[in-house]
This record gives sequence, C-alpha cells and structure tokens, in this order.
Amino acid sequence: MRPARGFTLVEVLVALGIVAIALLAGTQATSALTRNATRQADVLLAQICAENELMAMRLSRQLPGVGDTDQACEQAGRMFRVQMGVRPTPNPSFRRVDAQVFEDGVPVLRITTIVGRY
Repeated sequence: MRPARGFTLVEVLVALGIVAIALLAGTQATSALTRNATRQADVLLAQICAENELMAMRLSRQLPGVGDTDQACEQAGRMFRVQMGVRPTPNPSFRRVDAQVFEDGVPVLRITTIVGRY
C-alpha cells in the first residue's frame, strides 16, 4: 500500500488561518495609509488657508487690533473657516496671532505666530 499524498484537513485549516491573518494585517495597513493620506491633504489645505490670512495681516503693514475675526476660505473645492485671534503681548509693539482652521466645525489646524509693528 502506498502512503497517502497531500495535506491533512488540519494542515489546510492552519494554512487558511495564517493567510487570513496576513490579509487582515494588510487590509489594516492599507486603511491606515489611506487615513494618513487624507489627513495630510486636509492639513495641507488648512495650512494654505491659515497662511493666506496671516500673510494678508502682515501685508496690511499695520499692527493688528486685538480681537477675533472669522473668514471663509475655499481650497480645492472644500470650504474651511479660519478664526483669527489677536492677543496683546507684554511688549506693546507685538501681537500674538492664533489662526485656527475648521472644516464643518471640526478643528483641522492651529498656527500661532507673533506679528510686530512695521
């Protein structure tokens, strides 16, 4: 009698289990990469909005007044809201400026800088 050739049922099930775990890990890695790429695109667009508002403030060549403003910003067909908060500093020649960008009420990015008198 010749010995049986091939795999036993247990060996096939163990191999299927290993393949399933490997595929699950690959799916999770792909999902994480997709989420990170989406987040990076969101932050890039939000940074463009915030930098535009900060640059407009610098180009005005005036010391910004203390207070809060709210501006809409469209980038790549998406609407963002930029909230600018200007606060005094111990040195009256400088102001602290906080630019926070929101998309659909969710904060995306916050940039803080100092603007001086020109």
